[in-house]
Amino acid sequence: MSVGTHTFHCEVEKSEDGAGGKVTRVICHGHVVNQTGDQLKDTVKPLIKDGGHILVDLTDVSYVDSMGLGTLVGLKVSAVSAGFCTLEFVNLSKRLQELLKLTHLTSMLSS
Repeated sequence: MSVGTHTFHCEVEKSEDGAGGKVTRVICHGHVVNQTGDQLKDTVKPLIKDGGHILVDLTDVSYVDSMGLGTLVGLKVSAVSAGFCTLEFVNLSKRLQELLKLTHLTSMLSS
């Protein structure tokens, strides 16, 4: 893939769970790669500071490169370090699930 062909965007939906806790869903579209990872970070990092439960929905993510994987790991580490929110990646493609297994990151990103 050439440098100029990577696109990414996401939407943020905020709601509450049954107990009144904050739930934020970040719905991602496109490629999470070197050229687009900052967009995801710029969206999710402020949400971590707000606390609650954050779901990063990767249903429509068609490609993740090593830098994109690093972005996902960095976001998870930021959430764990903050201590007052949970960050969960949901609806991973079969290909991304296999990549996580190969890199031994499945348990880290699913916890």
